[in-house]
Amino acid sequence: MAAYTFERKEIKYIITAQQYRDLLRALGGRMQPDEFGVTRICNIYFDTPDFRLIRESIEKPMYKEKLRLRTYGVPDENSRAFIEVKKKFDKVVYKRRETMRYIDAMRFLVNREKIVNPTQIEKEIEWMLNFYKGLAPAMVLCYDRQAFFGTEDASIRMTFDTNISYRIKDFNLMCGSYGETLMDDSTYILELKLNYAMPLWLSAIMDRLKIYPGSYTKYGNAYKKLLSSGGLL
Repeated sequence: MAAYTFERKEIKYIITAQQYRDLLRALGGRMQPDEFGVTRICNIYFDTPDFRLIRESIEKPMYKEKLRLRTYGVPDENSRAFIEVKKKFDKVVYKRRETMRYIDAMRFLVNREKIVNPTQIEKEIEWMLNFYKGLAPAMVLCYDRQAFFGTEDASIRMTFDTNISYRIKDFNLMCGSYGETLMDDSTYILELKLNYAMPLWLSAIMDRLKIYPGSYTKYGNAYKKLLSSGGLL
């Protein structure tokens, strides 16, 4: 079991497949892919019965938070899973994360089994579970991710997400990563993660390729899509 915390700026962009290819070419040797290549990321988002967390989030408040369980690939009971509390205040993201077996994470989050000698982060997660009444699995959301990090500065990270799917049933990641399609697979969600200001060389590339920041939340847009289609009735 392991825990960590960090804070950073995260900037999102919605780009086309052509911009994705052009950006990879323009980056040259400044960014390199991580060791995992394209990974299927699977998440369970937790929310109240009336979707309080995501409703508040899409109103773009100064402060917002969310709770999710993440695995890399479709897990089995013993797969490594990550419980993440993600908070955002004034455009800065603060993430607190615990690592445990998938089955243990589900027992903790869903069955509310107590953890012996909990860490500080586990105590904070438990507080959140108690504070938001009825907090439970609300949506499974999966996507393919390709991640890059800076060759000279590894703190610069860039991820490309596509093939996004979601569902509001079968709240068990062992059931697979299937679901309704959220967006066309020719569209990518680019996320730039920085500890410091964007380097000038990267800013120049983004400007030349006309890649501009755009607000986008996968969970929020899936929620709005369900809401407009009557899928939450």
